[in-house]
Amino acid sequence: MAMLAAFVVILFTADTALGRQTGRESPVVKAVQRVGPAVVNISSEVSSRKQSHPFSGFGLNPLFEHFFRDFFDPYPGMRPERSALGSGVIIDGTDGLIITNAHVIANAGKIRVALQDEREFEAEIEGADLDFDLAVLRIKSDQPLPDIAMGSSDDLMIGETVIAIGNPFGFSNTVTTGVISALNRSIRTENRTYHEFIQIDASINPGNSGGPLLNINGELIGINTAIYAKAQGIGFAIPISKAKKIISDLIEHGEVQQAWIGVTVQAIDTELARYLNIPKDAGVIVTAVERNSPAGSGGIREGDIIVAIATRVILSVDDYQTAMRGHKSGLALPIRIWRNGKALDISVTPAPFPMETAGELTHRLLGIRVADITGNHRKQYRISTENGAVISAIQPTCFLARIGARKGDVIRRINDVPVTSGGDFLQAVVKYRHKKSMVLILQRGDEAYYITVEVSR
Repeated sequence: MAMLAAFVVILFTADTALGRQTGRESPVVKAVQRVGPAVVNISSEVSSRKQSHPFSGFGLNPLFEHFFRDFFDPYPGMRPERSALGSGVIIDGTDGLIITNAHVIANAGKIRVALQDEREFEAEIEGADLDFDLAVLRIKSDQPLPDIAMGSSDDLMIGETVIAIGNPFGFSNTVTTGVISALNRSIRTENRTYHEFIQIDASINPGNSGGPLLNINGELIGINTAIYAKAQGIGFAIPISKAKKIISDLIEHGEVQQAWIGVTVQAIDTELARYLNIPKDAGVIVTAVERNSPAGSGGIREGDIIVAIATRVILSVDDYQTAMRGHKSGLALPIRIWRNGKALDISVTPAPFPMETAGELTHRLLGIRVADITGNHRKQYRISTENGAVISAIQPTCFLARIGARKGDVIRRINDVPVTSGGDFLQAVVKYRHKKSMVLILQRGDEAYYITVEVSR
């Protein structure tokens, strides 16, 4: 095997030298030769969840009888499946940092990273965020690792030549070229909507996900993703200028730190637009400004209409939330508002969410208060677990109360975050506070179920 590899290298070197002599070494060839060694193949053992209905074979539990479609066995049998293949690119050869798509490593067991020179490493996950579909991995090597030069996606041109490198269908280091077809594309998938993507006509197939998109100079301008199943003859990539902030948070905190300015907004429907004498798609209206918040300090008032954040036009609540997720705390954020028939430009500096208000936020969104599980709780409510957050108070009219949840029930998980304490649950609510719904594992006694909970605004 070693002799064969050496022979291939000799042939490749000779062929490359011949290419230079005959003038066939184009800018694309040069970019691929320079960047190719930093592109990696990612494989991982995944376990698929075999869902089963908890009510089959016996009567429905009154707690969930009207909502049984939302519940599944929280401890289903897990069966190993074939390795999920994807791509990635090394952005820091000294620290062994790799970026890829979050969906490439979702539900992964051991993650293996293979380089172009056939070196293999086991990788650790530094952080991942499915909302942005980005993840950061780390590998350790005694020898230097090749890495890529970061570019910018702020000045991209439609029609500009681009290069994609990845491992489509497991074929390593495959190169495709094309042009930028469009910018700022929004893609709706089954689970979420992604914004501000680069659209290209270079082929992006399963396995390309996480690989680099390069400009003609071989600089990283995007992360390719194959999340749009209907794409034929087109591909999409996450702009690197947007990804840099996400990557920084994942490396530093292990998750994306959402900027907070302390306002509540709502969409402007036809009736409200008629009352305010403004177009329906004029922006989002501020319905509340929290005390001592960055928005209050910056001059935002109730009734203001937010029409733009930085360079992004705001037409909906989704636009507003996407714009806020794309900015870091501590950096001034230009916001354009409409007030009393006039446009005003103001500056607000987002801050980290104040965790001391997380309890009130949880009560407002979900209608419950939670606490750590104590000996008294276990005795009073016959709680059989030590891990989780116990519901200590519940609003009679909230969604959870309407389906039969009550004081003493234990929350074991929220979305993909395990809950071992009341503090864990509050932190997760802050993380997912912009979601329209949250998935909880709710336990009573020895039985536990998945529940999709509507979030109250």
